[in-house]
Amino acid sequence: MKRNKEKPLIENVLITDVAAEGKALARVNDKVLFVPFAVPGDVVNVQVTRKRTSYMEGYITEYVKLSAIRQEPFCEHFGTCGGCKWQFLPYTEQLNFKQKQVEDQLVRIGKLTLPTISPILGSENTTHYRNKLEYTFSNRRWIKKEEAINEGEIRDTRALGFHIPGMFDKILDIHTCYLQPEPSNSIRLAAREWAINSEADFYDNRSHQGLLRNLIIRTSETGEVMVIVVFAYNHEEHIPGLLSHLGQKFPSITSLQYVINPKLNDTINDLEVIVFKGKDHMMEKMEDLNFKVGPKSFYQTNSKQAYQLYSVARKFAALTGNEIVYDLYTGTGTIANFIAHNAKKVVGIEYVPEAIEDAVENSKINGITNTEFFAGDMKNMLRPEFMEQHGYPDVVILDPPRAGIHADVAENLLHALPLRIVYVSCNPATQARDLALLSEKYKVTEVQPVDMFPHTHHVENVVKLERI
Repeated sequence: MKRNKEKPLIENVLITDVAAEGKALARVNDKVLFVPFAVPGDVVNVQVTRKRTSYMEGYITEYVKLSAIRQEPFCEHFGTCGGCKWQFLPYTEQLNFKQKQVEDQLVRIGKLTLPTISPILGSENTTHYRNKLEYTFSNRRWIKKEEAINEGEIRDTRALGFHIPGMFDKILDIHTCYLQPEPSNSIRLAAREWAINSEADFYDNRSHQGLLRNLIIRTSETGEVMVIVVFAYNHEEHIPGLLSHLGQKFPSITSLQYVINPKLNDTINDLEVIVFKGKDHMMEKMEDLNFKVGPKSFYQTNSKQAYQLYSVARKFAALTGNEIVYDLYTGTGTIANFIAHNAKKVVGIEYVPEAIEDAVENSKINGITNTEFFAGDMKNMLRPEFMEQHGYPDVVILDPPRAGIHADVAENLLHALPLRIVYVSCNPATQARDLALLSEKYKVTEVQPVDMFPHTHHVENVVKLERI
């Protein structure tokens, strides 16, 4: 070990495991060392950047020996782009680590006694599985050191792609992305080419100047395509010019829309979305159900795995047709409508009013009459007086955001005492914390991890709780 004050360069470090957030893990002198871009079996030299009492963090300066399980990343942008960080791991190994992550967090954080965890449900598609991507226009393209050295002065700094991790103003210009099926790449490249040829201004995230801000592409299992272009201000020539070009070049676009966003942030939820051509929505299908997806609608970004996830939730709910079911954090009511035929009544609660409007609309589209949807803060909505009015739940399904549920929600669930609770989570760590709160009156009887996002460390997990 070579010392450099408090931050040494550590040589010949054997990587032994994968940790939370996708970093690799090693142990050096009784301390845990976290590093990115390594796999178990790698031997590396590491420059420490952070040193604490029980752990260290650093980056790899040299790969001394590569692991036998390591594979070649398939994307040219790997290591620079912030996505798909596990490309160097075979997919079977990714699934093994995700399975282990779920078990470790439920036991270590939740202190839970678990049944045998079912094998993780892997994704049928490990590339081109996303149905939505958001790209950013920028006049501050990320320039690699090799490019600067080889080419000298860089003249063209325009980009249409993804943010460099940790940098709000630097965008990686994407050539090919393997996350979304065609025509996603072709649309992005055509938009970029038109903008450059037409000398339309790419946005500057520092000065907040420039016309072109964002490009959002959504695709569906039904074959429909939605494209939304976000502009910083109204431009009588460039807005119809770009949209007409995309509409003519890609007749498969069924919904072509745009937004004028003069704000300092990229959110469009509070802005008007204007239809330029086609419909104001696209349709998604799951089993015999049709779902209307608008430009602001939430829909699980891996459609095929969403079906697996919801099927597990429905199975765990074990409905007979006589139950009142509460679908908490219902979003656009996808799970609520998916299980409605198996329940007496489904009550959906969600914070976002626009999502509730979508949920009601999706029930109407599918002729579902036994759902009720309400908008409001969950900790204020799920109270005894609400349940007395709408019926106490026999079964509760909850799919909260990554932060998990509020302690008041857990308390009111313990007051309601449904027979079963099905907890769907995108963050097993906060799920484990919440399950510990519920363990006073519930036991975990089934656990099913589901992989929604191949080549990332993210994992969904479904837990069935039964009243003691």
